[in-house]
Amino acid sequence: MQPAVHSSDVVVDIAGLWSVFRSRGVEQVVHRELNLQVMAGEVVSLVGGSGTGKTVLLRQILGLQTPTRGRITVLGQDPSHLGERAVASRVGMLFQHGALFSAFSVLENIAFPLRELGGLPDALIRDAAMVKLQMVGLGPQHAHKRPSDLSGGMIKRVALARALIMDPPLLLLDEPTAGLDPESSDGFCRLLRALHRELGFTVVMVTHDLDTLYELSTSVAVLAEQRVVIKAAPKDVVAFPHPFVQDFFLGERGQRAMELLREYPFTV
Repeated sequence: MQPAVHSSDVVVDIAGLWSVFRSRGVEQVVHRELNLQVMAGEVVSLVGGSGTGKTVLLRQILGLQTPTRGRITVLGQDPSHLGERAVASRVGMLFQHGALFSAFSVLENIAFPLRELGGLPDALIRDAAMVKLQMVGLGPQHAHKRPSDLSGGMIKRVALARALIMDPPLLLLDEPTAGLDPESSDGFCRLLRALHRELGFTVVMVTHDLDTLYELSTSVAVLAEQRVVIKAAPKDVVAFPHPFVQDFFLGERGQRAMELLREYPFTV
């Protein structure tokens, strides 16, 4: 018998979702009757071919886009009905290229969501930003640098610190290790694992990188045929008889990543 699922355990609940876009009179259906549940504490990787709407789904969870039909609830609420400040306190977003403000210092970038709230003392905001800076493995000597002075790996860490500044229970990641060299990618994955263990947040992540997927995921949701065809532990997804799954996971890249996983197993 399966254990009962309590509503408080469900962080993201998507039911009957349709995403339809129209351009020059042509209708394109990206999602059709898509269903997905993300439970508290999970690290869920979204994978799928080009055009399957992975980033669209992240934007809908964040409340930046509204689905054509269906329901999305995040921590029990419709994200499209919340104000930007309410969303920011509940959902942290790490964009693919960091999306740091080039004119701001590192510390100003991290502090930005708190400053947008208004009403908080400058000293408190500065201290909170400094704590998050150190939490992602960067020392105070980096606080007053500009994004142009940072390496790609450091930009990702600063963007992660900003995403976590309000201690959100849900973190969304769009290609978190894209553009990083293998050493920086491995270091970023280790940091995410440690923070996930320490803070207990839930993660929904879009990634094409199989090493990152195997390093971090407790489950994988495969988008194909305009829906989620399977959501399960990585080892169970690999065994799922679907053409995209077989090509993505059992091709040359997938076999190499699986060999590394067997040699260096990891459990979240």
